[in-house]
Formats: sequence, structure tokens, C-alpha cells
Amino acid sequence: MRLKLKHQILLAPAAVLLLMTLLLCFLQYTYWDLSVKRQEARKLKNVFISLAEADLAAQRMAGLARHVSREPIVDITELDAMQALYPHLAKPIARIEEDLPLSDKTHALLHQAVADLNPDQGFDTDKFLAALSQLRPQLIEISRAIQRRGEKLSRVHYRNIDDLVARTALVSLVVLGATILLGTLLALFFARRLLRRIQFLTDSAGRIARGDLVPPPEPLKVQDELDDLGRSINRMTERLIRVVGAEKLLEGAEEERRRIAMDLHDQTLSDLSSVLRGIQGLKAEQEDATEVFQLEEDLQRTMANLREIMDNLHPQTLEILGLGAALESHLERHLSGDDLPEYNLYISPDAEGVDIPRLSRLTLYRIAVEAVHNVVKHARATRYEVGLARRGKDLVLSVEDNGRGLDPEKDAATGGRGLNNIRERAKAIGARVRWEASRFSSGTRFELILPLS
Repeated sequence: MRLKLKHQILLAPAAVLLLMTLLLCFLQYTYWDLSVKRQEARKLKNVFISLAEADLAAQRMAGLARHVSREPIVDITELDAMQALYPHLAKPIARIEEDLPLSDKTHALLHQAVADLNPDQGFDTDKFLAALSQLRPQLIEISRAIQRRGEKLSRVHYRNIDDLVARTALVSLVVLGATILLGTLLALFFARRLLRRIQFLTDSAGRIARGDLVPPPEPLKVQDELDDLGRSINRMTERLIRVVGAEKLLEGAEEERRRIAMDLHDQTLSDLSSVLRGIQGLKAEQEDATEVFQLEEDLQRTMANLREIMDNLHPQTLEILGLGAALESHLERHLSGDDLPEYNLYISPDAEGVDIPRLSRLTLYRIAVEAVHNVVKHARATRYEVGLARRGKDLVLSVEDNGRGLDPEKDAATGGRGLNNIRERAKAIGARVRWEASRFSSGTRFELILPLS
């Protein structure tokens, strides 16, 4: 199952919040059910009050009707009292019919009795007494039914409250316990899993930093950000192995060049010097030494060529005087002819004092010589500038010309070995290279940027 790292971290609190939400929903439902029963009890109370009001009005209307029936002459005040009592009977019965579910028969009897007791329809004592004799037993029966229902609802209400408290306490304890247990288990599971993988990646990175270039195993399937990191460390280590291998190979090649130059100097050049001294002695003994002079010139030219080969293999100026002096010496000896482009060399004072490893110094020298020779051979330039300066925490080597320009990607694709050699040499010492438009009206600017640690 693919889960992102942030989802794994948020899973435990999300599960806890979900269970707590379910608990709150349960409590809300329970108290909602209790509130429904309370509303029903309140409605029964209102019905009971309406019944009491209607029964009281019915009793007074019955008393007035019986008193009127015994008198030969009807008193108008008694009719007014009857008229005033009627709303106290009709309105409570209407509320009872609205709040209390009644049978159709009871509903019809109540409705008929209220209609017969309406003084506006005329006053008939016998009709009034007959309607009241039907109404009051219905009210009494409804009152008894409501009383029984109220007592039952009261018992159920108190029992429900006790059950509610017990059930709520039990469910709350169970849910809270399950929430804590589940949250703890999820947090421990994902925390241990994440910490174990992070520790493995940390150990792998520390081992690589100490020089043990054994790449950690690459994840078979990328499931989250840590797998991406593990794959990146694996590929980074493999590339670092290739870079270190190239650096060791380059260092070995430079060391072999140095050994060959020393052998040529200590043995071959020494032998040629002995031969030269013998020729010079032979020249002093002969009167016609034309051939001897020619041999001496050839031998001196051969020794000069040999010294140049030795300098190319391992420049002594670089070892003794530094990078700036070695570049200046190379340019003056090899690239200062009238038929060659004009050049300008600038070595900043802060770059002269930079202490870099011998391999890096040799590599910078080789790259600078290669870049300058590329300008002379291919750029068709009339002027170029060579610079070595310190820029912040970087050492920058630059070669800039006013030639025909260069597309490094196209040149590399068409088989240009010079640019590939420059790239590989720079990569071996951890430097970056780039080619861009020159500050001249035309041409190319080459830069090598070496971070200084």
C-alpha cells in the first residue's frame, strides 16, 4: 500500500479524531432521544392542564345550565356567564385534539359536544345538559389515560436516565480506551518503521561520507519519500564511485607522467648531456669540425625537445612557482608568436594564495592549456584572455575569445574530444564547467568553477 510520508505521520491522530467524532455522534444521538421523551412529557403536562381547564369550565357551565332550568325566567347575567365560559372550554379542547392523538370516535364526540355547547347557536337547557353529560365522561377518561401515560413515561424517563448514564459511561470508557490503544499502536508502528528506515539511510550516508563507497540497496518499489531518498542515495553513491574512480585514474596518470619525466631527467637527459660533453671535446681536437658542429646542434635541439616533453608530462614550474606562473610560462614559450592570437593573462592576488591539492592544481593547468589550444586551433580569434580569480568560496578559471563562437553540445555530439576531456577532468576534481557568449562582440567564454572547501 502506497502511503506518503505525511499520511503515515497523520494516520494515528486521524484515527483518534475519527473515533472521538463517532463517540460525540453517539452521545448526541442519545441525548437527542432523551430530549424527545422530555418534549413528550412536557406535551402531556400541557394536555393535562388543558383538560383541567376544560373540565372546570364544563362543571361551571353544567351548574349554570341546571340553575337556569329550575328558574321560570332566564337571567341575562347567567347567559353572559355562559357566553364567557365557552372559550375556556373550546380552546383547551382544541389544544387537546392538537397535542394528543385521539380515536376517531372520541374526536367526533368532543367536536359534537363543543358545537352543542356554543351559546351563539342558541340556548337550550336540555341540549346543554345532554352535551355536558357526554363531554365530562370523555374528559375524565382522557385525564385518567394521560395520568397513566404520564406515570409510565415518568418511570421510563427515570429508568432511561439511569440507563443513559450507565451506557454513556461504559461506551465512553470503551471508546476512549480503544482510541488511546489504537492511536498508540498506530503511532508506535509507523514511528518505529519510519525511524528504522531513517536510521538505515543515516548510517548509509555516514558510511559513504567516511569513504566506504558501498551503495545501499535500492528499493524494489518506491512507496513514499524515504524510498525516493534511498534510491537517490543509491544512485548518488554509484555516481560518486565513478567520479572517485576517474579521480584515482587521473591521479595515477599524473603520477605516472611525473615518474616518466623524472626518469627522463635523471637518466636519458643525463646520458645525452654526457654525449654532448664528448662531442664538445671532440670539436676542440679537430681542425675541421663542421660535422661535429652539426652533431652538437642536433643534439642540443633533441635535448630541448626532450625538456619540452618532460615539461608537458609534468611541468616543474607548476610544482615550484604555482599555477599562475606555470600558465604564464606556457603561454610565453608556446603561444607568443607573431602569427598567433594576442593574449592577456590575469591572475588575481587572492587566487595566487589559494591552497588546493596537487591533483586539482595539475588538472586546472591541463584544462587551461586545453582550452587555450582550442581557441588557437578552432576559434579563429585574434585575441583571447585567460583569468584566474577567487569568487567568494569558488576558484574561477576563465578563457574568453573574440572568435567565431562555439556550441558545446553540438561539438560534443559531433565527436569533439577536447570538450569531453575538459568535462571529465573537471568532474574528477568536483568542478563545474560552462560555455557562454563572450563579452566581446563575438566568441565564447569558458569558465571552470572549483568549490574551495
